[in-house]
Amino acid sequence: MSAREKIRQRILTNYLVGESPENLTDDTPLLGYGVLNSMSTLDLVNYIETEFLFEVAPQEVNDTNFGTVASLVAFVQRRAS
Repeated sequence: MSAREKIRQRILTNYLVGESPENLTDDTPLLGYGVLNSMSTLDLVNYIETEFLFEVAPQEVNDTNFGTVASLVAFVQRRAS
């Protein structure tokens, strides 16, 4: 499973329960629109650190890296390589 698929699955399973997978696109805003709140953001950071084996610094949790599915996938791919 690719990083994109793992991240999408995590978001759909834990934060968008009951939503159709088609509603979560690469451009879906994650921060500021109710997909991620402070607790779910911490949970997602913990998942990323565990699944992709790198530490996410607090200053990296921002709109640039966590703003959309696409930006989050790009961040993970950049940091995990």
